[in-house]
Order: sequence, then structure tokens, then C-alpha cells
Amino acid sequence: MTLHAFSLVCGWVGVSLGLWGTFAQFQRARTIGVEGVSLATWVLFILMGSFWMSYGLAEGNWLIFLGSGIIWPLQWSVVWRLKPWQHWRVVTRSAAVVLTLSYLPIFVWGWSGGVAGTGIVMLANRWPQLIELIQQDDASGVSTTTWATGFVGSCVWTAYYFGAKLHAAMWSNIFTGLMNFANMAMTIKRHRQAKMKLIAEEVF
Repeated sequence: MTLHAFSLVCGWVGVSLGLWGTFAQFQRARTIGVEGVSLATWVLFILMGSFWMSYGLAEGNWLIFLGSGIIWPLQWSVVWRLKPWQHWRVVTRSAAVVLTLSYLPIFVWGWSGGVAGTGIVMLANRWPQLIELIQQDDASGVSTTTWATGFVGSCVWTAYYFGAKLHAAMWSNIFTGLMNFANMAMTIKRHRQAKMKLIAEEVF
């Protein structure tokens, strides 16, 4: 298998994992609720999705476009359940961050500058969820599957961008993968603690 063919396989795996992980959070939000879910993180997911779709169209790369486009409606559904209209400051700050770091650099350094800036946003937007998990004991609304598939997805997208010689996007995904791993580990910890607490209450 050539490097090009391998990178394409990785790209399609990345699209599939993104859909699976986002659907897992959508289902959890729909059936259990959104307790512990960070509005800032998911608003940024939507805004960054618009950037990646724009980038995919600009590059004529439908795989990059599809990677965000296919999960956009599910992300909107999760955000809607978090009632963003009641937290307009969070939405406004998120929009300002993406505009400043993702779109404005395009006019100076081209799409590579926008991708590098978006990498910073991708890294930063995992922080609110991580802080939420650290500060709150109840993470019942947070999906472990979402963050686990996000971590694996970052790995395969890194391989795709390496094969496609899109190095700015590659490095963005490397650092994003580390943050996905941190959120995954913290979510597992909180769910395990909740399970142990439930067992203790049943025993005593």
C-alpha cells in the first residue's frame, strides 16, 4: 500500500470515528442529559467545524470538508440542549476567539496561517471541558466514547495530513490528540468514582 493510499484510509477512518464519537455524545445528551458538558467546548466545536469545512472547500478536499460537515448537525443539537441563548457571553467569546485565531490569519499568511491558528483553538477548546471535569464530581452527561474516539481520531487524522503533506494541520492534530486523551482519562475517572459511590450506597 502506498503512503497516499494509506493516508486516504486514515482519513476515512477519521471521518467515521468523528461521526461515531459525536453521535455518542448526542445520544448521551438526549437520553441522560448534559450535566458536566462544557458549553464553551461545544460552541467552539461548531465554530471550528465551519473553519474546517471552509478550508476543505478552499483546498478542493472533500474528505476534510466531510470530516466536519457530517457531524455539524449533531454538534448543533448538543449545543442547543445547553441553552446557549442563556449564556451569550460564552458564545460571543468563543466566536471572537475563532475569528481572531482562525480566520484573520488567513488574510496575512494564507490558509496555513488559519490552520495553525485553528490548531491553537483546538488545543484551547478542550480546556473548558477538562476544567469542568476537574471541578465537578458529576460527569454523567459526558461521554467517554466521544473523547476516546476523539483521541484515536486525532491519531488517524495526523497520519492523513502527514500523507497529504499538510503539515500545519498535522501538528494541530498531534497536540489536540493529547488534550483528547486528557479529557478521556478524566471522564473515565469521574464515571468510575460515580460507580464506586453507587456501589457503596447500595452496600450501606
